[in-house]
Amino acid sequence: MSFDVIDLPAKIGCEVVGLDIESRIPADVATRLRALWLERGVIVVRVIGASPEAQLRLSRCFGELEPQPLEKFRMPGYPDLILLTNRDGPVGPVYDYDGVPIYGRIPWHTDLAFTTTPNAGAILRMVQKTQTGGQTGWLDTSMAYDALDDATKAEIAGLEAVYAFRSSLDDMKFNNPGGKRVTPPGTYRYYPPIANPLVWKHPENGRKILNLSILNIEYILGMEETASRRLIQRLIDHVLNPEFQYIHDWQNNDMVLWDNRRTMHCALGHPMSEIRVVHRTTIRGTIAMGRELAEAREGARA
Repeated sequence: MSFDVIDLPAKIGCEVVGLDIESRIPADVATRLRALWLERGVIVVRVIGASPEAQLRLSRCFGELEPQPLEKFRMPGYPDLILLTNRDGPVGPVYDYDGVPIYGRIPWHTDLAFTTTPNAGAILRMVQKTQTGGQTGWLDTSMAYDALDDATKAEIAGLEAVYAFRSSLDDMKFNNPGGKRVTPPGTYRYYPPIANPLVWKHPENGRKILNLSILNIEYILGMEETASRRLIQRLIDHVLNPEFQYIHDWQNNDMVLWDNRRTMHCALGHPMSEIRVVHRTTIRGTIAMGRELAEAREGARA
């Protein structure tokens, strides 16, 4: 089994062409795919693997899978698959933007940035796309760090930022996309605030990462509030440069894999009137980067 690699139109990531995942993936191919994932950060495979089994087969090339802990998000019969859909009504929040109810809009973030151990990565497969919206974006935070000037690199070396769980966009401290929430808040477990390094070394390839997670970041630990906000906003303005981004316009059965430790991603959302179905697998993270700042409590209202 062989495959070819071509560059995406953006400067980040790549596309894999000619990969057959409908049968067993040989160990040498899995090894090559994993090395490519660590090198490029984002891998696109188009219109292949039209089954949960094929997605799981590909996903296991990159590490141990992490089952979804909440049963309402699990794909029936597949504990390692997450079902993301509004087919039977909204599971997540809906926001009104200029009179249009939008479902699934999630600003730039790193998965589990509000914990000490982020996911290693994930794969999304588009089962049913919408006609309007629904794109997903990825942003290479290693590339963003490399592009910083030397003075800024020296300024942020050794700093820690505090990150918090968000169940609502209303609580975002930076670059809030606006919109009025039209679904009621839910109840989630409480996550204590986490201090993570603002600059982190990738545990497998050693590349430095600008560790922001715009959805979750709160402040710079030990820094005066105004100075903290100014520094974070300056770094956000830098990292959102389009040259660090890839926005994927989905076709049914496309799959996109990303290294969660060196990228942020966002979901642009789609009108609630249209149905979207996505299957996701998550690659378990094993490397801790930060520390809790408070004791956990259960049942916090979000």
